[in-house]
Amino acid sequence: MAEPVPLPADPMELKSLEYRPVKVRGHFDHSKELYMMPRTMVDPVREAQEASRLSSSVQSGAYVVTPFHCTELGVTILVNRGFVPRKKVNPDTRQKGQIEGEVDLVGMVRLAETRKPFVPENNAERNHWHYRDLEAMAKLTGADPIFIDADFKSTVPGGPIGGQTRVTLRNEHLQYIITWYGLCAATSYLWFKKFVRRTPGL
Repeated sequence: MAEPVPLPADPMELKSLEYRPVKVRGHFDHSKELYMMPRTMVDPVREAQEASRLSSSVQSGAYVVTPFHCTELGVTILVNRGFVPRKKVNPDTRQKGQIEGEVDLVGMVRLAETRKPFVPENNAERNHWHYRDLEAMAKLTGADPIFIDADFKSTVPGGPIGGQTRVTLRNEHLQYIITWYGLCAATSYLWFKKFVRRTPGL
């Protein structure tokens, strides 16, 4: 993994930094937690072991997203602290893991998501978030629309389990198919027009 760089002061720079590790220093505001749910914990070892099984022992829960005030930049960002099981979503059940005071964090930059087909709408009133709508999340918490996934080293006893980044690359196969079939059709038409239609007797 690349060495973490300081979080840029210019939010526009973040558009080219998705999945890049950045470092920040500041403190959490646990009073404004958001919950992305349902989610399962990212665990490469378990996922590899269960890849060939018909059944899975995956536990459902949520990602805890907490506003984090960056001391040096003077901005508040959103940090996905990590996974908690469903029975630990209520912060009263994990007070030991609610970090107080200034801390140093490393996390992966994440950009906003668009809602995919069949994914439910976010429900801000119930605090159930199914996808990253950074503008809506920022508006609700008073943070800037900047989001990072805290790394696994951020995990503290009793707190969310960090390192919950799933790398998903854009699937542009359909776009490629449409482009190449379009070019093929256009070429075939021009070939037909130039050669076949001019052939005597046809």
